[in-house]
Amino acid sequence: MTTKRLSELPLLMVDEAVKSALLEDWGRAGDITSQATLPEDATAKAVIAARKPGVLSGVQFAQSAFRQTSPELNILVEMSDGDRLQPGDVVARIEGPARALLAAERVALNFLGHLSGIATATSRFADLIAHTKADIVCTRKTTPGLRAFEKYAVKCGGGSNHRFGLDDAILIKDNHIAVAGGVREAVAAAKSFAGHLVKIEVEVDTLDQLREALAVGPDVVMLDNMPPETLRAAVDIADGKVLLEASGGIELDTVKAVAEAGVDLISSGWITHSAPVLDLGLDIEIE
Repeated sequence: MTTKRLSELPLLMVDEAVKSALLEDWGRAGDITSQATLPEDATAKAVIAARKPGVLSGVQFAQSAFRQTSPELNILVEMSDGDRLQPGDVVARIEGPARALLAAERVALNFLGHLSGIATATSRFADLIAHTKADIVCTRKTTPGLRAFEKYAVKCGGGSNHRFGLDDAILIKDNHIAVAGGVREAVAAAKSFAGHLVKIEVEVDTLDQLREALAVGPDVVMLDNMPPETLRAAVDIADGKVLLEASGGIELDTVKAVAEAGVDLISSGWITHSAPVLDLGLDIEIE
């Protein structure tokens, strides 16, 4: 497998998401705990560090949280998205007004923990299949409003992105097939509709449906809930004519066998909708 290239998310998108999170956290009066207990001119130094091993994602969000809270906060980033973390690794150092530092803390850590958790979960799958040609890809099973960020985190963990929404690719599922009257009819209709840049994928449940799909030439065939032995047969039948994607109930203890069956892609909703948050913490440095 090749290393995935990362590009920074558009700053406007990051800043808008962080702004909304800060406003949600501050409410109508701001951080009244820090206002009540800390002098206005108090300053502090802090570090954000990993408490568990994992893969980092979300540095831009942490930077934005501190920057938007106070331009007087100085943020020194020491690690990059996609880096492997060990407990104690310092991700960033922050210095400046103490009230502002603490007011931004939770939002910064929420984004870092959530996105790093997705990157970490993705990396666990990707590591298990690194000896094969298969790629781990995400799905549309994402947190509403955070899809672009969660899909970015998947790439940080060594995965690839499936479609971003209903508008950027045609994915014909079982319900479409049921209404359209069959695999052949659904794919044929899609090919007459799609522009030259739009890919067409169709989901099949059986090898007979796969043969039916191959006869009308989609770009990708999704093999739904097939055991490894059936996947191997599907790979033989397809014979490289289309990309093959395995999907449905993929878990850490099964992904290796699925990849070794010879498929090109393995999709997982779990890596975005159920990945545990990675534990990172912010601690004040006492001099």
